[in-house]
Amino acid sequence: MLDQLRGLIAQLRFRGMEAALDAEIERAERDRVTAVDLLHRMLLEEAASKRQRSLAYRLKQAHMPWDWSLESFPFARQPGVDKGQIQTLAGLDFLRRSDNVLLIGPPGTGKTGIALGLLREACVNGYRGRFYNAQTLLDELYASLADRSSLRLLRRLSRFQPLLIDELSYLTLKPEQVDMFFRLIDQRYLHASTIITTNVELTAWYDLFQKKPLVDALLDRLQHHCITIRINGPSLRGPASDLGPPKPTTSARPTASHDNRTSRKSPRSIK
Repeated sequence: MLDQLRGLIAQLRFRGMEAALDAEIERAERDRVTAVDLLHRMLLEEAASKRQRSLAYRLKQAHMPWDWSLESFPFARQPGVDKGQIQTLAGLDFLRRSDNVLLIGPPGTGKTGIALGLLREACVNGYRGRFYNAQTLLDELYASLADRSSLRLLRRLSRFQPLLIDELSYLTLKPEQVDMFFRLIDQRYLHASTIITTNVELTAWYDLFQKKPLVDALLDRLQHHCITIRINGPSLRGPASDLGPPKPTTSARPTASHDNRTSRKSPRSIK
């Protein structure tokens, strides 16, 4: 009977139950627990296993280049960042409001580290987010024009919550890339949060994109319901820096369910 039970559990792909079966049956026989108690503990093991597998899948699909977390960010070495304000962001209310986040500052000040930390928190709490280097994203958008897959790509990108676009700064862009980027931001507007890191002030985007009317419309959508974080501090890169690829983070605590929506608040700026 036990072998048949193992086979049935394997067939149903109940991996949590499969891993816990022998220990739980031994405990049940030793402590004379009821069948209901045994079943309850087995289901708890399966539920925990499914949560872990789902989290691992979301983290993999996010394509984060480093396993950074907000816990590993060197707040003590970056006076230009308010730890309390970043921890408030980690509560993920900005995702439930579909607010955007702009991180602006010189190279090496920790913009990408904070952005990746927020993306990881989102994945831990059940959201399906995605990291993109800005140039890679713009190249992918441009390539989609050749095989006429633009609509499908935009639909996929519009569903990520959040979409992290890193290093939107000094780029060489074709007019078609500029147009596609605007279409992406327009499609995500008021529906999903976009996190952008950049080394340049927003006024420099006019030179970057070379289309004043389009930049006006782009900034209007990005800055409406937007949290702007300007980091004016020292570079964290150097011989003693801990901004390199970090050690894996083993755990993170969920903060809230992504199914809950709250009323939209007015824009604000975090200095």
